[in-house]
Amino acid sequence: MTGAGAHLPRPGQGTDHNLALRHMPVLRFDAAEPYRPLVIGYTVFRGPGASPSSKFEIAPRGAVTVEYAIWYDWDIQHLYDLEHVWMHLDAAGAVLAVEASFHGQRVPMAPAGDLPGMAGPRPVLYAEPGKHAHWADAAAMAVQGGARIRAMCGPQAGAGAVHRGNPFFAAGRYGVTRLADRLARRKMQRDAFVPRFAFSHAADAAAPVLTPWPVLQDWIPQRMAYLMAALPATVPHLAAVFLDCGDTLIDEATEVKRAGTEVVLQADEVPHAMAAVRALHDEGYPLVLVADGPRETFENLLKPRGIWDLMRGHVISGEVGALKPSPRMFAAAMQAAGLPASACARVVMVGNNLERDIRGANDFGLISLFVGWSRRRRQQPATPSEMPDHRIDQLDRLAATIAAIELALPEGQA
Repeated sequence: MTGAGAHLPRPGQGTDHNLALRHMPVLRFDAAEPYRPLVIGYTVFRGPGASPSSKFEIAPRGAVTVEYAIWYDWDIQHLYDLEHVWMHLDAAGAVLAVEASFHGQRVPMAPAGDLPGMAGPRPVLYAEPGKHAHWADAAAMAVQGGARIRAMCGPQAGAGAVHRGNPFFAAGRYGVTRLADRLARRKMQRDAFVPRFAFSHAADAAAPVLTPWPVLQDWIPQRMAYLMAALPATVPHLAAVFLDCGDTLIDEATEVKRAGTEVVLQADEVPHAMAAVRALHDEGYPLVLVADGPRETFENLLKPRGIWDLMRGHVISGEVGALKPSPRMFAAAMQAAGLPASACARVVMVGNNLERDIRGANDFGLISLFVGWSRRRRQQPATPSEMPDHRIDQLDRLAATIAAIELALPEGQA
């Protein structure tokens, strides 16, 4: 995939560039770290001023302060990561002090009240696994932050999805779709790891591009747009969720029908059903109703609840001319979702009827999810073709189960 953000910006040049290059921090990374910096933007201060790339005011402690804005595409909890290091220099170019970003703060990198370890004129700093906050002492990081860092890199991976708390998003320089949020989260969950707190001391390899901050500033929104556009082709994900209605979303035992017809006028919802559908919609899953009965029934039941319009399509047996488990119903649902036959393995059919919903889904090559809330029908498969891939008994588990199914998709199913 190509795009304005596909390629790294060009390096800078000139006096300020040479100064920034001379003092560029040496970053050490955990042996299990999945993300490395791509670009470092620099700003040289020869007097007080507002940082153009952070929220801080800069007051040089000597003659010059070099601010480094370090760009990572990812940290383990969100897409977008911009970290900072500040180098305070005297008139001769000697390092007076080093500060760096630490979870939104600017902190001194001085374990003994002086300077961090130095590689000549360059400070040696340790990037927190996954999160890239800076430490001057790797041993202190493991002791003081170990449990918190392990949690962020493991069960909390992906918690922030696509980052919004930055000036680029606030200024409308990039937007975020529900799909981008979900797929960014899935990528980070797949990238979850256990930090080793063993840091590489190899020479700089694949060093980030060093460029003036205005160049990086222009590039970041383009990069964000490029990364989000690339997610559907690179992150395994579900293409759609198909939903039955009777005893899946609506309690059939409470139905009130128009006299002499099969048209249902009103009924109660299955507990948690409408909240579950809204949660799936909010996660960006394309939803399609796949139900047996007359169209008016489902409009009567789902439109007043605000659910009908959350669905991309409505495949109804009364209009298709066939009942589930007929493949005609599922073929029509794939068409309504705008999906080719090759996407079947990335579609979940959610239903309560083993003979119709589960067997139909299995025979068509979909992922089947049985909802066992109602006891009005069989709970045990009569044949192997009725064996569901997954089962839940309460709809408050639906969104989490769909997420787990998506996360377990094999690589290459994007």
